[in-house]
Amino acid sequence: MNNKNQQNQLDAVLMSTVGAGIVTSFAVGQGQSPLVALSITGVAVGFTLLCRKLGVI
Repeated sequence: MNNKNQQNQLDAVLMSTVGAGIVTSFAVGQGQSPLVALSITGVAVGFTLLCRKLGVI
């Protein structure tokens, strides 16, 4: 894996984590379980990596 591709994947992971983290922190503030919030963030990161691998984004 070259450095440019690795950097693009890192950027995708960071952006999806921040985006999902913002939404789930609001949900935790409203009373949602933190474990559910972490699960949602993990699914978002996994979906982002899958889309990046398939070339969708």
